[in-house]
Amino acid sequence: MTAQRSRECDVLVLGSGVGGLSTAIVATKNGLDCIIAEKEPVYGGTTAFSGGVLWIPGARHCKQLAPNDTRDAARDYLKNETGNFYQPDAVEALLDKGPEMLDWFERETEAKFVPTLYPDYHPNVGGGVDVGRSVLAAPYNSAVLGPELARLRPPLATITFIGMMFNSSNADLKHFFNATKSLTSFLYVTKRLASHIKDLAIYRRGVQVTSGNALVARLAKTVFDLKIPLLTSTPGKRLIVENGAVRGAVLEDGDGEIRVIARRAVVLACGGFPHDVERLKKAYPHVARGGEHHSPTPAGNTGDGVRLAETAGGHCDIRYPNAAAWMPVSRVPRRDGRFGVFPHLLDRYKPGVIAVTRKGKRFCNESESYHDVGAAMIEACDGESETAAWLICDHPTIRKYGLGYAKPAPVPLQPHLASGYLVKAAALRELGAKAGIDGETLERTVAEYNAGARKGEDPQFGRGSTAFNRYLADPEQKPNPCVGPIERGPYYALKLYMGDLGSFDGLSTDLYGQALNDAGQPIEGLYAVGNDRASMMGGNYPGAGITLGPIMTFAYIAGRRLAGLAD
Repeated sequence: MTAQRSRECDVLVLGSGVGGLSTAIVATKNGLDCIIAEKEPVYGGTTAFSGGVLWIPGARHCKQLAPNDTRDAARDYLKNETGNFYQPDAVEALLDKGPEMLDWFERETEAKFVPTLYPDYHPNVGGGVDVGRSVLAAPYNSAVLGPELARLRPPLATITFIGMMFNSSNADLKHFFNATKSLTSFLYVTKRLASHIKDLAIYRRGVQVTSGNALVARLAKTVFDLKIPLLTSTPGKRLIVENGAVRGAVLEDGDGEIRVIARRAVVLACGGFPHDVERLKKAYPHVARGGEHHSPTPAGNTGDGVRLAETAGGHCDIRYPNAAAWMPVSRVPRRDGRFGVFPHLLDRYKPGVIAVTRKGKRFCNESESYHDVGAAMIEACDGESETAAWLICDHPTIRKYGLGYAKPAPVPLQPHLASGYLVKAAALRELGAKAGIDGETLERTVAEYNAGARKGEDPQFGRGSTAFNRYLADPEQKPNPCVGPIERGPYYALKLYMGDLGSFDGLSTDLYGQALNDAGQPIEGLYAVGNDRASMMGGNYPGAGITLGPIMTFAYIAGRRLAGLAD
């Protein structure tokens, strides 16, 4: 190695999602010299694709929305949600440091957060609340990144419209759904589109970013202001281990290898293992039995951090009953013959949409969280080689709300019918035959559902019975915003597969993120944050932001510990 191909720093961070960026910022702000190395040509990791929501009980931002929420209630909720995997030390750290972390980042960085109206995903469970524990990264004009804007990971293409971002927390959605029915919404949409088209002309991408893209852009602005080197297209190839301690890592860029000595630690923030095919066969039951898995997370999340840690004695146990944050997805045909992956975040909540298995039967409350519906889908297909389901709706429903990647009226449906993304038929039995569903049972299932739906009821699964069910539904649908009949053909079917938002299982660490070996002993010089570290949620998904909230909190804790600060 020449001098030019060797570097030194205090902390080397591998990965540039919210865990990696946050750790580097905290450590740098507390006097350490950091380098961030990212495998892919863009920075932002899975966070840049995400909704940008953080679940932080007790956050200052939510005090007015939930003045009666208490620390004891949040603790009880986590006890009930995590069951046998309850980690009291991690829970107390989240409750202690989560609100402090938000305030610190708002004071010391470009990060800004706003409250949301999200209920906990299981608000009727003991300790759950109807609102007040989830905050959202505030929108941001990413043009301030200047030339570094080019390296910001774009949002997930399948959930944008000509590159414009939306998510379930974005007020834009209501206006876009009502653009043909409300003059106010029409004018709003017209203005929004004009601004976006102008940005495309100037920057060749949308720059008014929201959600996880806004969170990454805000943190990245601070990284660049602090002059922290952020190396892209530079994966970590191997750890430098001396006498059982990690002393750095060998990176690789277009010019060859770079030996980086890290005086304090190497921090693994590589995004977990949602695209590590061999590990998925062990961790995901539907993959183990031969089923397909299509994750909308970045393709570079192939378990690099876990594999690197294992070479130094790190331990990744497949421990949780649900090893990932499940997400039902559909495969969107592209013109080049490949497929995009569409995460079904919104359509399942709308009245007049149900999900059935190949046998034509419903299997869950479709208005529960994506994770809960995914878990139910895996269970419903137990014993079968394929884990799949189909969303079913009628013509007025798909024209009002859209279905998956197919947009509401006036956007035409024909391209999606021609590509095979959607299946259409005049009658339900015919729809079943075309889609590969038991048509006779489907017909009977819809008739049984309609009997209650005409009264706004769902006796079988109780759709609309919680604040969370109703949050993403249609408030104009009375008496139940989640329930409406399926009775005006033609009818449509859309096939769902299993995907995820990231792995829950991961490396064993102590409270501060230091990696542990098989014997539970700390590995000197090695830390893990983000999805490389095992989730504290025990394989459950209690609320919006239960991934990013703990990730950012424990990155804050890890950064402080690396800088020698006591917590």
